Amino acid sequence: MPEDTLFEFEQDLSRADVATYLRTVADKLDEDGRLDFSAADQSTTIEVPEHVEFEIELERETNEEGSAEVSLEFELEWYETENGTIAGPGSLDID
Repeated sequence: MPEDTLFEFEQDLSRADVATYLRTVADKLDEDGRLDFSAADQSTTIEVPEHVEFEIELERETNEEGSAEVSLEFELEWYETENGTIAGPGSLDID
């Protein structure tokens, strides 16, 4: 299946700045699900449906020198044609 990147952004930020972005996304998801992204010469808008598949992935990748890079990824997925009808059992706690 071909992949089409609609928007991409990467920048070194403080933990506090990242928290501000995540709060903004959370607030927009609570409101109407409309997310407007813009950076430099690119912008896009997406409307997140009521139900999505939510994934958290925490990885540690160690290189040959023994140095480790840790990544924490939050991902929302849904099918555009099915209006986010993905569902699964269980719950998540973040303390």
